[in-house]
Amino acid sequence: MGYITAVSFFGYNKSRFGYKNKILTKQICPIKNQIMKITITGSLGNISKPLATTLLAQGHEVTVISSNVQKQKEIESIGANAAIGSLEDLEFVTTAFNGADAVYTMVPPGNYFDQHLDLFAYYTKLGNHYAKAIAQSGVKRVVNLSTIGGNLAEGNGILVGAHNVESILNQLKDEVKVTHIRPNSFYYNLFGYVQMIKNTGVIAANYGGTALIPWVSPKDIAQVIAEELTKIPAERNIRRVGSEDLSGNETARILGEAIGKPELKWVIVSDEEVLNGLKAVGMNPQIAAGLVEMYAALNSGLLAQDYQENKPSVMGKVKMKDFAKEFATVFKQV
Repeated sequence: MGYITAVSFFGYNKSRFGYKNKILTKQICPIKNQIMKITITGSLGNISKPLATTLLAQGHEVTVISSNVQKQKEIESIGANAAIGSLEDLEFVTTAFNGADAVYTMVPPGNYFDQHLDLFAYYTKLGNHYAKAIAQSGVKRVVNLSTIGGNLAEGNGILVGAHNVESILNQLKDEVKVTHIRPNSFYYNLFGYVQMIKNTGVIAANYGGTALIPWVSPKDIAQVIAEELTKIPAERNIRRVGSEDLSGNETARILGEAIGKPELKWVIVSDEEVLNGLKAVGMNPQIAAGLVEMYAALNSGLLAQDYQENKPSVMGKVKMKDFAKEFATVFKQV
């Protein structure tokens, strides 16, 4: 199996990877000097925690939805209200959305090693629950976490699920102002390669190398979401979010320097080798195939085409060299 083995396999991470609309130019009005009631999903995850703290610092009343009862004290300790329950419970979600001026929606990652998981059905179920809860609760402002390649109905692997959620929310009445956030590939997906680097001395994947990879920090995503939640757009819109665009080779060089391996290389391997490696560690075969297709689309440029054509005028503040410090800390601990 070469570089992709049961111990050292393709950099899978259960987090997210980060229809083309015309560019909207109508005015977007900030809600100034108004304390808002905002409900956010995602518990205290990589995006939702900095999002919650940002909104709380601005004086807003924030409710954080989490399925983990053990998170309640932590949520309350930062000054937010905790709503503990399952996103698959429509009544619970509707209740959590009641009275909110704005909501942030996201689909938590499923268990990719669950052999019975129908990932697209899971996305569709939560998307429908969000749409029904929004309609029933009367929420008029929605910011939804989608993904790079969220414009594609096919050819983007597992990201079709996020595209389907976009489509579901777009069917809400026009009075509901929806913004879809399409972030690039998360920096912390690179943590999935730590063991591979230790075992083989390289990063091996079916994308990267000389090809460009648009990266993003969850902190930069949280900042954009916070901005959008406190605005009322004249039209539904899309925000693409990126922190830094680098080739796989440039990424490997920066990480290598941070971990004391300046010779670290990014090696391109075949789709088949990646797929076999994911199956060997017990991943759901359909999801494994979807991941391989997703990264192949990134390598070909298809996945990032919408981002490149509508690139944000201002990029995020967190760069790969900043993330590399965090990567080095984790690398030393493994």
